[in-house]
Amino acid sequence: MRGPLVVKRALNEPLLLLAAFGSILLATTTLVALTMYASSIADAGVRRTMETASYRQTAATVSAPVTAETFPKFDRSVRAEFARAYTRPPAVTTSFRSDSYVLPGQDAQERPELLRFGSYDGLDQHARLVSGSWPRAGGDRVEAAISLSAASATGFKAGQEFTTKGRLDPRPVTVRVVGVFQLNDPFGERWAGEQLLSRGVERGEFTTYGPLMVPRETFVARFATSVNATWTAVPDLRALTPAQLRPLAGAIDRLGARLKADGCGSCVAASHLPEILTQLDTASLVARSTMLIPVLQLLLLAAYALMLTARLLADHRRMEVALLRSRGAGTVRLAALAGGEALLVAVPCAVVAPFLGPPLLALVNLLPWIRASGVRLAPSADLGTFLVSFGVALAAAVLLVLPALAGARRTYVEEQSARGRGGGRGLIERAGADLALLVVAGLAIWQLQRYGAPVTATAAGGLGIDPLIISGPALALLTGGMLGLRLVPRVSKLAERVTSRRPALAPALGAWQVSRRPLKYAGPALLLTMAIAIGIVSMATASTWRASQADQARHQAGADLRLSGPPDGPELGALGRGTAFTALPGVTAYSPGFRGQTEVSGESALLLGLDAGRLGELFHLRADLSAQPVGEMSRALAGDRAGKLDLPGQPSALTLRARADGVLPLRLVLSDALGVWRDVPLGVLRKGENRIDVDLRALAGRTGKITYPLSLRGLVAGTPQSPVNLTLTGLSADGREVAAPPVSMKVVRPAVAGLAPLPKPGPLPVVLTADLAASLKLAVGQVGPASIDRRVLQVKVVGVVDSMPTTPAGQKAVLADWATLQTYELASAQLPRPATEWWLAAGDTAPAVKALQTRPEWDVTALDQRRLAAELRDDPLASGLQGALMLGFAAALVFATLGFLVNATVAARERMGEFAILRALGVSSRQVFGVLAVEQAFVIGLSLVAGTGLAVVVGVLVVPHIVLTGQASAVTPGVVLDIPWAATAAMLALVAAVLLAIVAGLARRLRGQHGQLVEER
Repeated sequence: MRGPLVVKRALNEPLLLLAAFGSILLATTTLVALTMYASSIADAGVRRTMETASYRQTAATVSAPVTAETFPKFDRSVRAEFARAYTRPPAVTTSFRSDSYVLPGQDAQERPELLRFGSYDGLDQHARLVSGSWPRAGGDRVEAAISLSAASATGFKAGQEFTTKGRLDPRPVTVRVVGVFQLNDPFGERWAGEQLLSRGVERGEFTTYGPLMVPRETFVARFATSVNATWTAVPDLRALTPAQLRPLAGAIDRLGARLKADGCGSCVAASHLPEILTQLDTASLVARSTMLIPVLQLLLLAAYALMLTARLLADHRRMEVALLRSRGAGTVRLAALAGGEALLVAVPCAVVAPFLGPPLLALVNLLPWIRASGVRLAPSADLGTFLVSFGVALAAAVLLVLPALAGARRTYVEEQSARGRGGGRGLIERAGADLALLVVAGLAIWQLQRYGAPVTATAAGGLGIDPLIISGPALALLTGGMLGLRLVPRVSKLAERVTSRRPALAPALGAWQVSRRPLKYAGPALLLTMAIAIGIVSMATASTWRASQADQARHQAGADLRLSGPPDGPELGALGRGTAFTALPGVTAYSPGFRGQTEVSGESALLLGLDAGRLGELFHLRADLSAQPVGEMSRALAGDRAGKLDLPGQPSALTLRARADGVLPLRLVLSDALGVWRDVPLGVLRKGENRIDVDLRALAGRTGKITYPLSLRGLVAGTPQSPVNLTLTGLSADGREVAAPPVSMKVVRPAVAGLAPLPKPGPLPVVLTADLAASLKLAVGQVGPASIDRRVLQVKVVGVVDSMPTTPAGQKAVLADWATLQTYELASAQLPRPATEWWLAAGDTAPAVKALQTRPEWDVTALDQRRLAAELRDDPLASGLQGALMLGFAAALVFATLGFLVNATVAARERMGEFAILRALGVSSRQVFGVLAVEQAFVIGLSLVAGTGLAVVVGVLVVPHIVLTGQASAVTPGVVLDIPWAATAAMLALVAAVLLAIVAGLARRLRGQHGQLVEER
């Protein structure tokens, strides 16, 4: 009996139950999809990070001194521990380096040149043979292969044999070179600790060549005389899941301790992987927790929309319930009827929602930032999704039943008396619950701003999701909307006063109706307000996130393209690098630069030297980070600059003639047309006349070219044992005399003689970070002392920035003009600072980057601002929140539209009697239905305005604190809220148009019903 009665009772109110069904289905489907999305994004983020991680980040090494006797035991132990630490056994390679051996023919020399032998498992997979073959173990002679660079330096060829002796091991070794090889990527991270193997020669106190690579068996048998062995594990982490991150990090961290416990007391384990895995685990947790923010917003909105529908249903059945009670129906029977009706709607939603989630996520794949990242979300329904679906559906059923139970105890007479004029304030407002919620929301947002993420430390010392912080944005939206309800009666009364003075009937009657029953309109207004606020906050978060990624990339790169590497090299010398870099395709502006750590008045700081005249084209500084624009800084940074003596033509050699009355070390400082300064050692001058020849071509490297003209800046003399008088007697370039000014000086301590006017520099113009300026107690325009590299000089502050480009958060920094900085160094008899970086401007950096990739021998690292921005945008963990927000945004608008439609329809249907009376009193149908339009337009207008204002407040308080990097760290430079007002206005206009279209359609339908009613009468 109960089952059919429930069904019949449900069919009596198809509109309201259909609305309830739609609300529950939308809530369960969206929340299931968001759950799937959060899990999928976390998995995708971990997988993407591991797929793109570099060799240096993932490799783990164990090193230990070994002999031929100890190596087998250590090898077994290390490989066993590697297999135990990783979820899958990693690929393990073993490498060795021998003691030094004397280069053949130099046994009798006091400081001979040296050779080293080595071994590397699988070398043939990372190198190609140029000639000969790979060495084999066994035989009387040691077979070895040598790198092309080492072969060029030593003259060894395939097929050559020689005998050598060790510096520590006197036994002779007969070696046969069987092959010459070239590493596939000689400057890659795999060889970062193998400088001799990648370069072929190391020059220091001794010159060492090699290593001559031999098979592992040969090395252990012949060269393992307590030499260092290194085991390197490179795991395959592409299948790693978020749950495995911390256990794997802990297992690798304990690797060294386990090896020592296993008898390898000298084993030293090292890896960056535990740090990366721990950071990634934190980032994954933060990403998942942040995605709970739109989930909670949607939960609140869905709950409120469903409660509105349930209240309408309960109001519609008050008299029916009262009649049932008067005929003997008890509370249990009424509750069973309401519960059965709710389950009749909720259970189908719970079953269907897990299957609708994946198609909904397929639409998320169409979002530009998800599609660009390469992440393809294809989850399937599992036990977890069904549990979420049934949990949400059950909660929705409870919400649907509660209003019906609240009125189940009223009698027929009580219901009749209760159907009078409603109060002006709701229960929540009368109880002050909205103010209490405001305090809780304020506390949650304060904690979010303090901790910077919705994750805090747990009592166990780990990290966990803070429910209060997570709920902060949703509580703020709910509280703001509820506080906005206090405006409904006040604004409606004001509208009533204004419209009552005008002759038009519809506005006056509509405003009077809202003022008379404000609580009838408060519910839909709150629903619309929250939906609009969620929509604007979602768009603002997405826009702010995209702008922040671009800001981060510009800040980290500093310029369109920033090249870093050694300032001098065998392929491109100090004066050859700039020529090659500035000739890259697409380059429109350039500057050599110095970037390195220094000490400023006891503070660790970054010193940055760039061409001040080109800052406007190169220097990426966000406008809000400084009160001084870049153009103003550029003009103020240029200070005193040293003169120069230009050499005519394009000389390849330079000859200096000088007379000294003692022994004196001397160096020449010169520069090229690109502004690169270089010091050239002239050796130690002897007493009397000295002639020094300088090969200028060597300054360009093997394949580099000098950008002429070359300019001489000055002579820098070292500290003599006793005072020395120095006179430059002549100067010629390629045999042609160069007119040089007379140079004569007495050297007691390091001194400089300018070959052109060398001004006495005044205060050094600098740009400081705000924290460093505060530490030095200097403001813009002020001059004061500062110690830079332990040399005190006067500085003039021409600009202050909150954060200097290329620096991480909290890093103090100084920016100076490149040429002015070099002038100060020269005036202090210091050697010029090398050009450690090149800053380049280019409209399209792709051709330049592609050209650099074809020249690995240049040994340069390129930081491309556009590519960096793309990598930041494509990080699934960083961009995951955007997809969740868009899902929540779309669902919020659907909830609002559905709730408005149902409330407007029911309200209009309940007012049919009133409308009929008005028509009987002579009011036209146009005026009657104008009343309905005014009432609903009031709700729409108030909701749009209140929702926009609430979104701005919540956006300012919340959005900058939930936009984090992919590593869950604070963003540098700080996040700036970006509300896309054009898109917001378009969205508001679209929502208003849809809602007004609903009102118009409803009015037309009611007009038709009224006409039909008149005809029947």
